[in-house]
Amino acid sequence: MRYSFLSAVVLSILVAFCAPGVVWASDFTDWLQDLRTEARAAGISEKTLDTAFSEIEEPLPRVVELDREQPEFTQTFSEYLVARVSEDRIKRGRLMLRRYPTWLGRVESRFGVQRRFLVALWGIETHYGAYTGGFKVIPALATLAYDDRRADYFRRELLAALQIADQGHIRLENMTGSWAGAMGQCQFMPSSFARFAVDADGDGRIDIWHSIPDVLASAANYLARSGWQDDQTWGRQVRLPENFDLSLAGLEQRRTMRQWEALGVRRADGSTLPWRNLDSSLILPDGEQGPAYLVYDNFRALMKWNRSISFALAVGELSDRIANRR
Repeated sequence: MRYSFLSAVVLSILVAFCAPGVVWASDFTDWLQDLRTEARAAGISEKTLDTAFSEIEEPLPRVVELDREQPEFTQTFSEYLVARVSEDRIKRGRLMLRRYPTWLGRVESRFGVQRRFLVALWGIETHYGAYTGGFKVIPALATLAYDDRRADYFRRELLAALQIADQGHIRLENMTGSWAGAMGQCQFMPSSFARFAVDADGDGRIDIWHSIPDVLASAANYLARSGWQDDQTWGRQVRLPENFDLSLAGLEQRRTMRQWEALGVRRADGSTLPWRNLDSSLILPDGEQGPAYLVYDNFRALMKWNRSISFALAVGELSDRIANRR
């Protein structure tokens, strides 16, 4: 038994120090003490700190490994889309529209964000709350704050997470999320929770883990404050003419629908573009051989949620499928 225990310890140490790109500070205990001093100075109570720091035993190598393997950077757009805009996700999204019409209506009216987009975001992020992540947020964030790749960013997120617990929104032992610290059914980072999360059900706490009204309202508040326009959609797939000048593609370039149409751009089915003359950008997520999209300002709002073109396109495509728009 003693041999097995020592072997496990040695193995855990080797994994920690051999994980690709990991550079640990020399003394994790000293680092934690410095962090605790900073958290105390920020007004976080000793009771919260005692509970939180009792959860942090050592950096978590698996968290760092996952930080190096994010799917937005290792999958093509087509692979990403197929995995996320699945028939099951579409079916369940339509079920959510039928299950929560009252709260979706209230949130839609209050924040001016169409319900199909809220449901699509919910579906892409956590499959409608089914997969919210099994990591304890405080140890995960402590690991990433200790790792030197994005230490300052994750240190701020860790302090924000401690504030959330200290304010009584969630018990620390129940504060779970992704390996990167994204929390609840809408996968808010702690700083996003502080800025955008909403107590929609009026119980005095913001619970994005269990309260569907809070989840939907928080997501809508985020999009509304990111510039969402409720009289527009997100964009659409289009067809390009032969010998199209691909240098015109890119989010940094904008043209009106009439200008794109004059260049030979058409809807995916070959029909003319919508009459409304919105500013839009042409993007080619899989390069010149892949699909082409014209995207509008709401697409940019989705990218403030997640700075991944693939993510924003998946939300848009899923919202269309849920609402039977294509």
